[in-house]
Amino acid sequence: MKEYKVKILKNFPESFDDIEKAEINECVWLFDYKPYSFAQVVFVKNEGFVIKLTSFESNPKAVHQGFYSDVYKDSCLEMFAKFDNSCEKYVNIETNSIGASLIAIGKDRHERVRIDEIIEKPFPVKAFKDKDKWSTEIFVSLKDLEKLYGLDRSIFKEGYEFYGNFYKCGDETETEHYVMWNRVETEKPDYHRPEYFGKFILI
Repeated sequence: MKEYKVKILKNFPESFDDIEKAEINECVWLFDYKPYSFAQVVFVKNEGFVIKLTSFESNPKAVHQGFYSDVYKDSCLEMFAKFDNSCEKYVNIETNSIGASLIAIGKDRHERVRIDEIIEKPFPVKAFKDKDKWSTEIFVSLKDLEKLYGLDRSIFKEGYEFYGNFYKCGDETETEHYVMWNRVETEKPDYHRPEYFGKFILI
């Protein structure tokens, strides 16, 4: 199981240059296309998590727009996370290069609920595109995590551990691909497998 150390910050980061990168580079099912991709996560005290996902693609497919669209069919970057260890439910956060997203919560692939049915509005997503790469930044507030999980925000302190994974995919791109941070050892592509999540540690 891979581990990623989530740095605790007092303020929102001005840059991610010094933040550890979790490389999304494991292929299990298809091996023809694997753009250099990585994830970075920080925890801002009294605020929540900031997630940055980056992929070096010059022309990412981005057809789907808005919230709860099928962004996994586009060139897509994702983070799945079970923020509360006392609960089976995990959040899937899926984004494309224009900031469209699909975010839900549940204990498996089939029992999932759109987060906007629980919280006031979806997590904010910012999209950035350069000549040779694209990235998204997602903010997951403590207020939203309290509503989604019914947890006490005080659990998020140094040493706290939770589980999740990062993914890069494109179900209907020119070259279908599925890449991950922590390996998912299933016969067919399936990211909704929390038993293969890696570990996150707040430091």
